[in-house]
Amino acid sequence: MSNVLVFAEHQHKTFSKTALVALGAGKAIAAKSGGECYAAVLGSGIDDLAAEAAKYGVAKVFAVEHAALENYTAEAHSQALAALAEDKGCDTVVATASSIGKDMLPRVAIRLGAGMASDITGVNDDGTITRPTYAGNAMATISIETPRKVISVRATAFEPATEDGSAEVEKVEAKIDESVIKTKFVAFNETKSDRPNLAEASVVVAGGRGLKNGENFETVLEPLVDALGAAMGASRAAVDAGFVPNDLQIGQTGKVVAPELYIAVGISGAIQHLAGMKDSKVIVAINKDEEAPIFQVSDYGLVADLFKAVPELKEAVENLK
Repeated sequence: MSNVLVFAEHQHKTFSKTALVALGAGKAIAAKSGGECYAAVLGSGIDDLAAEAAKYGVAKVFAVEHAALENYTAEAHSQALAALAEDKGCDTVVATASSIGKDMLPRVAIRLGAGMASDITGVNDDGTITRPTYAGNAMATISIETPRKVISVRATAFEPATEDGSAEVEKVEAKIDESVIKTKFVAFNETKSDRPNLAEASVVVAGGRGLKNGENFETVLEPLVDALGAAMGASRAAVDAGFVPNDLQIGQTGKVVAPELYIAVGISGAIQHLAGMKDSKVIVAINKDEEAPIFQVSDYGLVADLFKAVPELKEAVENLK
């Protein structure tokens, strides 16, 4: 039997969909091991957040408050989370493989002397773990042999937890040695947009190098994005060329998305890009090269000049509205 502690990531005093995915995954892992699933909410002034987390069917919520946890820093959060797992007898620590999860969990693993599995997509009945490797071209089945385990879960691989209970909230004093903290929170800069969050959008329109320049992203692709009420993404080639900022990058070294509809415009379909979007429910590809690899994973493919096809598609969407 192994109890599971889930790090419930939050920003601006709200949980994102990725946090609910971690809770859903943690509950699934606990069910297979025969243990309990607990949620850890770290921060300052988090009473409302802890009460919110208690609705998602966990056995208990630990509210860990400390001034050093008001804003995320890897040193403070990893100390507090590792100490909490140890004190509460949780053998497995789970978080989403977000930028924060990727930054913090290796430090937690070191502190606990735990083996770690990153970016997992499934947990098997025998306790082994499934994760993609070689940019998703193969799936590895692995086993963590250490008594304690640290696991990050792919945000698109598990169903988000739903409101199906009411757990007890226990306030816990954070164990943090501030003398070893060498980093300081200065500011949090984020891109403001009226469009949906790329990682959580149900429709994503992504552009590649075929758009030729950043201006065409604005004049050709953005009208379609707005007509569909979609989020906009980009391939690594488009980001590296300076067409769009890197927070729009989708792929192995960018964001992993799995929307209901993914439209790839002028994207050839390199392996690293496919790793970030091939779990999308419906994939539509527009490319003038009929041999482009993107057509091998698409449900619908249009071999056409994107500069003609995209405006026509945008007009058709508006006519349907």
